[in-house]
Amino acid sequence: MAQDNTSGNTEAVTQTADTTQAFSDRIDGLREFLPESLMVIWDTVAQHPIIGSVAVVIFGYLAAKTTVWLMRKTLVQLTKRTKTTTDDKLIALLMRPMFLTVFLFFLVLALRPLTSGGSFYNIFGNIMASLVIISWLTTLLPACKLLLQSLGRNHKRFPFIEERTIPLFNILFLVLLVGFASYALLMLWGINPAAWLASAGVLGIAIGFAAKDTLANLFSGVFIVADAPYKIGDFVNLDSGERGQVTSVGLRSTRLITRDDVEITIPNAVIANAKIINESGGPYEKSRIRIKVGVAYGTDVDKVVAVLEDIAKNYDTISITPAPRVRMRRFGDSSIDFELLCWINAPVERGKVSHELYMQVYKRFNVENIEIPFPQQDVYIRSMPQQFSE
Repeated sequence: MAQDNTSGNTEAVTQTADTTQAFSDRIDGLREFLPESLMVIWDTVAQHPIIGSVAVVIFGYLAAKTTVWLMRKTLVQLTKRTKTTTDDKLIALLMRPMFLTVFLFFLVLALRPLTSGGSFYNIFGNIMASLVIISWLTTLLPACKLLLQSLGRNHKRFPFIEERTIPLFNILFLVLLVGFASYALLMLWGINPAAWLASAGVLGIAIGFAAKDTLANLFSGVFIVADAPYKIGDFVNLDSGERGQVTSVGLRSTRLITRDDVEITIPNAVIANAKIINESGGPYEKSRIRIKVGVAYGTDVDKVVAVLEDIAKNYDTISITPAPRVRMRRFGDSSIDFELLCWINAPVERGKVSHELYMQVYKRFNVENIEIPFPQQDVYIRSMPQQFSE
């Protein structure tokens, strides 16, 4: 037993000596380029690999900081010519993965003299490379989204990138980047993706049956983005009665915020087959509201029309084009019915503007002595039973 321990210690000492010698051999070629004043420090580092590794880590950290600083200075000078802030945000996003790439590279180099390039060194190197790939992936995803939003605002140079197609491009870049990163990670760890791709056909059939609803929502989401029956920010009415503003068109569902600030999540497969009234659609986003008013019989109808038109023209939120107008609709049971037709700039203003216009109409009719009748019935008794007439 003691002999086995002695043998193990001897092998450990031998391996350490080999590591030290290997490290010394690697750096002897660089010794001749150093000045005489640094020879003593160089020889000390050559005889102690741990000191050399620590020095490499420190140097790598400084090199990463310097690289990021130089890139920031250079790119900032180039982006000063632009008027947008998108390029500044992109530069800020790229600094973190760039720092990690340089620093982790030197970290792997620092570990090599201590492990003599064994299996542990290879695993450590693969882990660091995986971290670099994941870091670039998590950076490029928001960078692509930010870039698409910037390009979408320049319709003249990039007409194919619009607000309604940005989610589609986001999905496309998400699939491409995740697929490329997955392929790189598999190749890095020595896993051949060809076998995985070959079995994808059989697996795809099983997934198709098991997740048919999810796939239906996914494809419906793509068709919604491509066909654009609505876009983010539109006010829509569903055939089930809900009305709200579209806040998100995702891979699986569409989300609406109602006027009660309640979020409704609707699967894309459902909303793709539903009847949708888009209040923000058409040639422009403006929406027409109808203010129904009844006046008593005998009222000057020309005066009613003039008063209603004056109320609409003096209200700031009402759109001038198209101009507001008044229409007499019918002779009601107790009143002559009019409608004030006017346009608002956005459907979200419908409730507020209707409330304020009704208030103005009521106050103005009181000033102009225009009567607003209420339903009433007169009962005529043709004959009274004898017991009640006595």
